[in-house]
Amino acid sequence: MLFIQETNNSYRMADEHDVISEAIKIYNRTFSRGEALNSPDHAKDCIKLKLAPYEHEVFLCLFLDNQHRVIACEELFRGTIDGASVYPREVVKAALRHNAAALIMAHNHPSGISEPSRADRAITAKLQEALALVDVRVLDHFIVGETVHSFAEHGLL
Repeated sequence: MLFIQETNNSYRMADEHDVISEAIKIYNRTFSRGEALNSPDHAKDCIKLKLAPYEHEVFLCLFLDNQHRVIACEELFRGTIDGASVYPREVVKAALRHNAAALIMAHNHPSGISEPSRADRAITAKLQEALALVDVRVLDHFIVGETVHSFAEHGLL
């Protein structure tokens, strides 16, 4: 059980909203500008926290510099319960706008199944090709369900 201290020094039991709000504050501190992503597990945990609350698909990118320090984390596309349209042109524009040298892509599967679909594999390959044209490396693509699937860890990048 968690308790929240109110401004008048009284305590109340924390509800789900309080816990999620605090988790988002932790997430924002973790992915603050300049923070180095030194382990895939660290990135996975934070991305899962970011995407877990959504009941629809959300596609985001972590834009990184040459030393894999976070420049920005941006939600680029939102979809429905079973899909989101992702446009390579918009991802490339965002990478250039942030002057990124590398990026990590992620999206959620509200169904809870984190296995990549054929469409997930296709868009990943298309994005990797488009970003290579402007010298932006794709380090990984995470799919968040009940677990987190890493394209890099499964040899799909």
